[in-house]
Amino acid sequence: MKVKDVMNPNVVFCKPDDTVREAARVLKENNVSGAPILEGEELVGIISEADLLKLLILPERGELWLPSPFEVIEVPIRELLGWEETKKMLSDVGSIKIEEIMTKDVHTISSEASIEEASEHMIRHRINRLPVTADNRVVGIITRGDIIEGLAKL
Repeated sequence: MKVKDVMNPNVVFCKPDDTVREAARVLKENNVSGAPILEGEELVGIISEADLLKLLILPERGELWLPSPFEVIEVPIRELLGWEETKKMLSDVGSIKIEEIMTKDVHTISSEASIEEASEHMIRHRINRLPVTADNRVVGIITRGDIIEGLAKL
């Protein structure tokens, strides 16, 4: 069975200048967990739910400090300032441009490749989807679920 037999030809995509907010809306509205990033017809990246979720991980402060008696007053103030920084960071996440966080080294597969090749490629590179190309254009997308569905039809 070939990739073209199980791929989804209706590719949901984002543009590099879309914001995180816009990309999240596109993924949710289309019930997909990732999408290629196209500039015109050129594939320039890929974005996934995992990429978006990584933006919510708070940076570790990594400081270990034991307060002196005078610094005891400073602790609540430091914590308040840290919380304010966290709130600001989270509120700014939605306006980040996708091109700043997208994966630029995109793995693709030919529409003529076998589903075994697609499966092996996904497992080897630990990815869940592959844009499908023909004549240097994205003509579809294949996911792990598409392969499983194809196997069920054998």
